[in-house]
Amino acid sequence: MAGKPVRTVNAIDQTRRMLSLVTYLRERPGARIADVARAFGITEDELVADLDLLPMCGTSFRGGDLLDIDTDGERIWWHNPAALGEEAAEPLRLAADEATALLVAARAVSTLPGLREGDRQALLRATAKVETAAGEAAGASARLSVTFESEGGVFADVDRAISERRRLWIRYYSPARDEVTEREIDPIRLVSVGHTYVEAWCRRSEARRTFRLDRVAEIRILDEPSAPPEIELRDLSEALVQPAAEDPEVVIEVGPGGRWVAEYYPHDSADELPDGGLRITLRTPDPASLRRLALRLGRDGRIVSPPELADSARRAARGALAAYDVPEGAGAAARDAGDRRGREERAR
Repeated sequence: MAGKPVRTVNAIDQTRRMLSLVTYLRERPGARIADVARAFGITEDELVADLDLLPMCGTSFRGGDLLDIDTDGERIWWHNPAALGEEAAEPLRLAADEATALLVAARAVSTLPGLREGDRQALLRATAKVETAAGEAAGASARLSVTFESEGGVFADVDRAISERRRLWIRYYSPARDEVTEREIDPIRLVSVGHTYVEAWCRRSEARRTFRLDRVAEIRILDEPSAPPEIELRDLSEALVQPAAEDPEVVIEVGPGGRWVAEYYPHDSADELPDGGLRITLRTPDPASLRRLALRLGRDGRIVSPPELADSARRAARGALAAYDVPEGAGAAARDAGDRRGREERAR
């Protein structure tokens, strides 16, 4: 599908743009949003997002040192440009806890796999300068260390691939199918919606896919250039999963204990049932993935339609019970007995 060109922007690119934006706005009081967005080659929405971050920046976190920048929807106003003037250029002094936190974080980031060597060396030089400036306050940081989980290395490789426009090879675990697959992807951007994901063009499925970083079992940066087709970037601020109107419709009925499904799954409707439950209608490009939801719900929910998906969920439930040699219905009875015993013990 044709749309806006893909813009591969990572955190470093955004930081560079925001630093340039500060200088640009200081020299142009009351600049128009449309003019500034055009000058930086970004959309007005992207510019407004940058403006929302700038008031959290400054020479310190004291109120008067933070940038006081806002917009009336048409023009941009900077109310305290002197905050970055020569009169505000006092030497930066770090408290002992600030110096410790900064040094520990810097050393940890410098060990990330996939970090470009030039960036690593620049970070180490900056760390050495902070150590010198902090003096005795830097001593505590030498006794502390931080080790990133594997996701940190995956993040660094994805970020590097986006910056260098290179393709990735990954081994990825799909919980919906309970399998690990190998695929090549052209990364588009990193997004954070509860967890961190990479949105990419998957060469295996020849479609846009979103991969959760902590489910990447192995990753390699390839020599092939990343060349995703021109697609319109979605607004993922509301939810990561955004079903399309043409996706198959699934109807699920849940009891009071399963009402959480309506909070976590985008849906078309959620109608109240007499028992306090809900009849939820939703759309998904992969209805089979909802079998796991049905098993998780147990007696708190069931798939109503389509009939073939309901039958598949029933077979999966029977198979799960058979694996434990438990007759149908015995699982619910055992849970009821356990609940009764728990209540009796708490009442004693």
